[in-house]
Amino acid sequence: MLHDMTSDLSARNRQLIERFWLTLYSKRDFDGIGAFFTEDGEYTDVFSPGGDDDIARGPQQIAARLRLGLEPLSGIYHHPKHMIAEGDLVMTEHAEEWHWHTGETVLVRFVSVHHIVDGKIVRWHDYPDLQALLSAAPQWWMEHIMEGYARD
Repeated sequence: MLHDMTSDLSARNRQLIERFWLTLYSKRDFDGIGAFFTEDGEYTDVFSPGGDDDIARGPQQIAARLRLGLEPLSGIYHHPKHMIAEGDLVMTEHAEEWHWHTGETVLVRFVSVHHIVDGKIVRWHDYPDLQALLSAAPQWWMEHIMEGYARD
């Protein structure tokens, strides 16, 4: 019985994250992504230059953080590989293909870890290949990101 309950929870959480990715990549609905989170939910790129304090908290900050980095892209394409759901954790191995209107492109590999409680995300930690991103990103986009972080 306990195994069935854990299995059901894992399946529901996997489906939640599948909808999450669809909302992010196909719809590019940043406010919709924020709605997946609890009021105190957290999102961070673990290897970001901001270190351990670089955490967006709550639906509005999370939506704003994603909008800052992804809205200027002319295209973003998701390449999922593996997803594992175990109880309240879902891990996804995937890549994002980023395109800027100035012609630059990059394939950024990620492992994403989502912790889910009662159908809402409480923690999303991304482990990106930050070196790939930083070596390909255009200077204007980097300046846009730094200006946005300065306003936070």
